[in-house]
Amino acid sequence: MIELDIANILYKLFKNKFNVEINNSSLLPTKTKKDFTGDFTIIVFPFLRHTKYKSPEELANFLGNYLKSELLYITDYNVVKGFLNLSIDSTYWTTFIKNFSFNKQNKSKSKKILIEFSSPNTNKPLHLGHIRNNLLGVSLSKILEYNGYELHRVSLLNNRGIHIMKTLYSWEHFFDFITPEKAGKKGDHLVGDFYVKYEQELKKELENHIKNGLTKEEALEHSKIFSETKKLLRKWEHGNKTVLKNWEILNKWVEEGFNETYKELGVEFDQLYYESDTYLLGKDIVLKELSKGNVVLNEDNSISIDLTDAGLDEKILLRSDGTSVYITQDIGTAVQRYKEHSFDKHIYVVGNEQIYHFKVLKEVLKRFGYDWADKIEHFSYGMVELPEGKMKSREGKVVDADDLIQEMYETARKKSEELGKLEDLTEDERQSIIKTIAMGAMKYFILKVDPMKNMMFNPQESIEFEGNTGPFIQYTYTRIRSLIRKANEEGLQNILEFDYKNDLTNKELELIKEVYSFNNIIQESAKNLNPSSIANYVYNIAKLFNSFYQETPILKVEDLDTKKFRLKLSKDVSEIIKVSLKLLGIDVPERM
Repeated sequence: MIELDIANILYKLFKNKFNVEINNSSLLPTKTKKDFTGDFTIIVFPFLRHTKYKSPEELANFLGNYLKSELLYITDYNVVKGFLNLSIDSTYWTTFIKNFSFNKQNKSKSKKILIEFSSPNTNKPLHLGHIRNNLLGVSLSKILEYNGYELHRVSLLNNRGIHIMKTLYSWEHFFDFITPEKAGKKGDHLVGDFYVKYEQELKKELENHIKNGLTKEEALEHSKIFSETKKLLRKWEHGNKTVLKNWEILNKWVEEGFNETYKELGVEFDQLYYESDTYLLGKDIVLKELSKGNVVLNEDNSISIDLTDAGLDEKILLRSDGTSVYITQDIGTAVQRYKEHSFDKHIYVVGNEQIYHFKVLKEVLKRFGYDWADKIEHFSYGMVELPEGKMKSREGKVVDADDLIQEMYETARKKSEELGKLEDLTEDERQSIIKTIAMGAMKYFILKVDPMKNMMFNPQESIEFEGNTGPFIQYTYTRIRSLIRKANEEGLQNILEFDYKNDLTNKELELIKEVYSFNNIIQESAKNLNPSSIANYVYNIAKLFNSFYQETPILKVEDLDTKKFRLKLSKDVSEIIKVSLKLLGIDVPERM
């Protein structure tokens, strides 16, 4: 790698000539900006104080001359103030393309990472917010795995608690124990109806109490519906057979529904955890810490821990009635996972509204004496909305994942029919390509946005075949594959045998430099946990290829070596597109 060669030479130079050791990472050059001449740039300002030179220009000229003498592929350099711009010989780039390969890391020396994503509540179907969560989780897993880490994908089903009991109450009192078969609905959608109806009926009851002069808090205390729901929760925790049986039925319906949606999204887990199992472990841990004096028993019999000295609040760990809260089961789950896997890092993919929660979790685990608490990392991400606005689960104003997926299929179908691209295919072939385009459009549109940012998902915009979209990138891939097929028909299978030493065109050089950037981009995306860097990279290389394709003859060029070189470059771009999209969880069709 050019960057490492340069950094190593500069490291030795500074050590031997100026008697100073500079971290190699600080010496790595970056890509030269488009407005300047050169391929790589070194910013010399930070190094001036270690030398005898009085100006950054002097130091830059000295370093430029030295590097040019040490590395034969550096043909020239220029200095703009304190910026040293280096130009690389064209034969280096042609040799690079001839030998280009993917630097997939070896797993044998890797660290073990647990990554939790999805982790839905079993009182409603997956929605648009879950889609972003799952797509981020899948992509992060693939990126880290590609970079050599050992990945274990886990999910926690939040299948207990007051919100689950609400659906149970509603099923009995408002739906007369209806089944998915009788309702003609997926189980998770039906249970979601139970939850919405419960909230509607509770709201009516509370409004009546408030009209009679009670406050919101008093109204909730006097609520018959909520009181009965809390009784159900206590019965569940005490092992009431009828409550447990009905609870298992509803959870089974929801989990089966989730699995259907996961299959459509391409989501798989290595292990599932259930809150109904881990909350007991969490309770036991909290009670043991009470005996050690690390937590406090309050007057109302609740148990809490004071974290104010760490800039946090006092946190309830067990309620006054002995029931657990979210943090309780998260403590138990984390402890269980470390015992099972001894992870080097545990990444929780959870929205940014839970930033505080994970700060508390890490601090509590530290105070309980778990020295691996710092291995926990919260990967937070922004909210996702549709043009219509925010979603509210309690009011039923959500975009179900299944409905959105179906909408994407229909939109992709209409778009393909308008363009007339799939007319000569069988129905099965059309369906397969339409599904690939639809899922690619949705996944790319979501993953191209920096995870930290809130975003708006526009289904119509995502399916366009032009611009920064999944279908545009997929189409670029199929265009290249068609080109390679035509070359094979012309007998040009062995495209590695070329002798191309002429000056590269600007379009060729632009594209080669982007190919060169691939391995660095993949490593950086793993380091920064950011799939959007890969998404925007693959869009850029697709855009550059299309410009190259429009302005540069490939199969029609007369010189055979030039033809083979351009075919090899095109093939490398297609493989980069395929691998990059795969790391985003996106498939590519061979034609579209």
